[in-house]
Amino acid sequence: MNVRKFVAASARDALRKVKELLGPDAIILSNRAGADGVEIMAVAAGDMEMIVPPEDKKTDKDYIVRLSRQGQAEPSVTRNARQKPPPLAPRPLPQIERKKPVEAPRQAEIVPAEVMEEIRLLRRMVEQHLAGFAWGEAARSEPVKTEILRQMLDAGFSPRLARDLLATLPRELSTTQALAWARTAASRALLVDEANDIIERGGVYALVGPTGVGKTTTTAKLAARCVLRHGANKVALVTTDGYRIGAHEQLRIYGRILGVPVFPVNDAVELRQILMSLTRKHMVLVDTIGMSQRDGKVEEQTAMFEQSGVSRLLLLSATGRGDTLDDVVRAYGGPDLSGCILSKLDEAASLAAPLDVLIRHRLPLFYVANGQRVPEDLHLPKRAYLLHRAFRDLPKASPHRLDGLEPRLVMASAGGGCV
Repeated sequence: MNVRKFVAASARDALRKVKELLGPDAIILSNRAGADGVEIMAVAAGDMEMIVPPEDKKTDKDYIVRLSRQGQAEPSVTRNARQKPPPLAPRPLPQIERKKPVEAPRQAEIVPAEVMEEIRLLRRMVEQHLAGFAWGEAARSEPVKTEILRQMLDAGFSPRLARDLLATLPRELSTTQALAWARTAASRALLVDEANDIIERGGVYALVGPTGVGKTTTTAKLAARCVLRHGANKVALVTTDGYRIGAHEQLRIYGRILGVPVFPVNDAVELRQILMSLTRKHMVLVDTIGMSQRDGKVEEQTAMFEQSGVSRLLLLSATGRGDTLDDVVRAYGGPDLSGCILSKLDEAASLAAPLDVLIRHRLPLFYVANGQRVPEDLHLPKRAYLLHRAFRDLPKASPHRLDGLEPRLVMASAGGGCV
């Protein structure tokens, strides 16, 4: 016989110990509360024969306490229809521990919106404080890198691109050298082929983009460049813009001036038919209706050109905010998007935001436009000129210049820490 005693702070813990040592079929002989907690006397199922004689199992009712799989004691009652044997000497029966009623799980409490807003506010405050400490440490350990980061944020670069470009900035550089290093890194990341003019290779291109970016005027500029290189008989214009008043007429005027035919189309079927008749043209340019990047018809337009084998050129305004330009690129993106044309350079105070978007989205830049003249105000992009304007530092009196700890607040809001 191998009776064991188990003591624990609670009955549940004691039963767990019994189960671990003697197994799930262990039999509990007694339990009581003591000074040290709950005390349980138990024996393994195989040793029960040493406690209960075999003939005793033929009684009318046998009470055997076994451990459930959850580690709690459960009574098991079996009946025997045989005749009762002569009464045996009285023996103590094991105490049966009743299961405690299982409490219904409590439903999750709904946190009020005001409390969640307070939690978010506290989190932002903590992040800003931590960013302040990190910015101060970075300013002491890497003052040149911190200054270049401030200049890039002032110019209009996103915190993400500024952080990525400066990740491997050498520590030994002066401020002037570090600025030149950052400009060179941005130049390498900007996809510009200064010698590759799509006018030379020709093809079918649709100029797409939001309203007001100058698609019709840019279409005329490209057509004029192509006419000067290859002749009017090698160029054709197509317009799908039948919504704006006078849209067809505006392109027809350009067509008459250039001696180029203009074909209006209303749907994908007409577009494919017209393109099939223009296969001998060196270049076909399609002017499109301007649509907001949040307009659901952008996807329909993209699908129409993709099915017709038309490559798209996205027009981006150099005056746009970085987050707005991001939305435009995401909405108009796709495998048939060959690249972009940057318009309104003459109206933009800085080129940091549009170049930032082009670099992060890996979007090739084919042309830049800086006015309304046809075709004079359309140029192949020059890296040095574009990056010079992008990295131009703001004057100290500018209300848009970040001061003091304001750069670290911008970095904290961007979720990227400091430098």
